[in-house]
Amino acid sequence: MSEARTPAQIEADIVRRREQLADTLDEIGVRMHPKTIIGDAKARAVGIVDHTAGRAVVAVNRLVTDLRNGLRHDDGAPRVERIVPVALVAVGVAGLLVLSARRRR
Repeated sequence: MSEARTPAQIEADIVRRREQLADTLDEIGVRMHPKTIIGDAKARAVGIVDHTAGRAVVAVNRLVTDLRNGLRHDDGAPRVERIVPVALVAVGVAGLLVLSARRRR
C-alpha cells in the first residue's frame, strides 16, 4: 500500500507539474514559432541543395575523367583519331552559337 501524502507533498507535486507543463509549453511555443519553422525549412532546403550539388560535382568529375581517359592512350599520348572529331564538333557548336547570336541582333 502507498503511504498517505500530506497536503504539503500534494502541493509540491502540483507546483512541480505546473513547472514541467510551463517548460513543455515554452518548448512547443519555440518549435511552432514561424521563425523557427522557416529556419528549419531553410536548413532542410540548403541540405538538399548541398547534397544535389555534391552529387552533380561528382558526376561531372567522373564525366571529365572518362572523357580525358578516352582521349589518351594508356601511356598518356593523345589519341588524335578521337581528338580531331571532338574538336571539330566543338568548333561547329561554337560557330552555330555565334551565328545564332548575330541573327538575334
